[in-house]
Amino acid sequence: MFKCQSVMSSSALRALIRKKTHGIENTSGLAAGYQQANVVILHKSLADDFEAFCHANPSPLPLLYRSQPGEWGCLPLAADADIRVDCPQYCVFKDGLLVSRVSSLMSYSGQLQDMVSFYLGCSFSFERTLREAGVPVRNVEQNCNVSMFRTSLQCRGVGQFQCPMVVTMRPVPEEKLDIVAQITHLTPLAHGGPIHIGDPAVLGIQDVSRPEYGDPVALCPGDVPAFWACGVTGVEAVQSCKPTLAFTHSPGCMFLTDREDSSVSASTSTPEPDQCPLTFSISQQPLHFSVASKAVVQSIRDLEKIIGEDPGERGIRALFVQDELLRSCLSLSHSSSVLITTGFPTHYTHNPPEETDGPPGAIAIAATLQALQKEVAIVTDHRALEMNQRIMEDAVKKGVIKTAVPLLSYQGNSPDSALYFLCHNGDHKKPRFDHLVAIERSGRASDGNYYNMRGVNIKHLVDPIDDLFTTASTIPGISTTGIGDGGNELGMGKVKEAVREHMPNGSLIACDVAADFAITAGVSNWGGYGMACALYILSLCPIHQRYRHKGLGQPHPPTQDQHQAWAASLPSVAKEEEMLSILVQHGVRSGKTGTLGMEVDGLSFHPTHSDLIIKLRDRTSQRK
Repeated sequence: MFKCQSVMSSSALRALIRKKTHGIENTSGLAAGYQQANVVILHKSLADDFEAFCHANPSPLPLLYRSQPGEWGCLPLAADADIRVDCPQYCVFKDGLLVSRVSSLMSYSGQLQDMVSFYLGCSFSFERTLREAGVPVRNVEQNCNVSMFRTSLQCRGVGQFQCPMVVTMRPVPEEKLDIVAQITHLTPLAHGGPIHIGDPAVLGIQDVSRPEYGDPVALCPGDVPAFWACGVTGVEAVQSCKPTLAFTHSPGCMFLTDREDSSVSASTSTPEPDQCPLTFSISQQPLHFSVASKAVVQSIRDLEKIIGEDPGERGIRALFVQDELLRSCLSLSHSSSVLITTGFPTHYTHNPPEETDGPPGAIAIAATLQALQKEVAIVTDHRALEMNQRIMEDAVKKGVIKTAVPLLSYQGNSPDSALYFLCHNGDHKKPRFDHLVAIERSGRASDGNYYNMRGVNIKHLVDPIDDLFTTASTIPGISTTGIGDGGNELGMGKVKEAVREHMPNGSLIACDVAADFAITAGVSNWGGYGMACALYILSLCPIHQRYRHKGLGQPHPPTQDQHQAWAASLPSVAKEEEMLSILVQHGVRSGKTGTLGMEVDGLSFHPTHSDLIIKLRDRTSQRK
């Protein structure tokens, strides 16, 4: 590329491209500040279906302009344009097969009289804005085309157009992910924000050094692969439709418009919190980031603050790690099958020995996950299985949860029991669950025993469900969360040093088994309620939902029925009064007293507890 080309106007560059003498091999880095366009040219009989296909898949195929049959120009996009010669290179398809690459379509002028040209937005348009924001654009630095990959994601089909989505990959320094997401989110006509950040295999891409289109682009130390929907999806659409004759731009060889790139103005303004995405790491194996709006992030941080109130003044704030609730719920939002465990036999001299903290929170989480169409199961101690089944039946009858959750037990009878429990046929590539949640579940200490807060060993009452968490940590694709209020709960091993230093009997009771996310709450049930509310808030976040669905289809707000089902699943004072009443009827006792809000006297309900649920619901309702 000549240096002057990077600063030339789009019209001057089109004139240069027409001469076919300057060796412009791709348009990445050219016409800075102007939109570039992918091009698909089809017979007029296919035009309506292809337009509908574009509208059904706006992330990969943002439609800028549809021409009339035989129209060479595109006045809304560029003056004095001629689509027959204004791209550096074109692909010629016959019966869906690529037969040649040409620098001009002039010899096809007769056939083009009955053909319609589609101009589709391109991510090259925002590259200058990224560079001006201090984000390195590696393909420009490496003087090559961007990498483009065929994915395993199927577009929404229309008529004969049925094809997978194509994506571009850009290496982005991890510390630049937020600004990249914010700049590109505000450019929907250039594919919008990234649809995936992290492991390429999530998209069915096995090797980023072997793109189907474009050139390999090397990652630098500290870079994370980020993927955008790509207009080369149009090429795949042509191949799937198998028209007698069709043309596209050659990938990377775009049409340069005279329309200013909207990302330039977007980058100079402060976006509203609802339109400002923030990125968060939710997994290292496989590498996976998620996205939510700044407004939603703040709402969930508010929930985290509410559930972290410490009415018992036990010093649990010392165990707090910011954004554990947020990151756990982002991970759960991406999950499809969740295993929950609870049960803390603190009343070791009674039958049953369980306490009331844990089961209500577990039911609240399960109810919301069910409403969000996740598969849910609960694993508990074998000795308590029948009791929990009766509790579940009563919870359904009383309307605490809509549908009974399958109840499982795990005894760990052999060294590979945990692997076979978590994965089909013990195959770590086929996990049954992609997230495990422990709420107020007794956790194994460093000496192999299980202790209540008073330091009493209750190992004889506890099945080794901890093994599921330690095994899950070795299986890519399974994440784990622990919710606790003292540090002796399963999963709180992530903050065990703080437990040992700050909690009574901490050096003895601290759980040694870490979860990926450790949520600290004043009462563990509160953590469950906060999780249910946070999942509901995420379900209403358009930025998160577009990312979760990987940009597929037309974004739609939830239907009224969906919204009602989600809202009905949320915890309420009435539900929790019913749940505590059910537990008392089955002989379950409170494990916490006084201001902790869990002491049950007949059917009474402590004000601290009900007030907290009201706070959570009030904060959640602000996001409707």
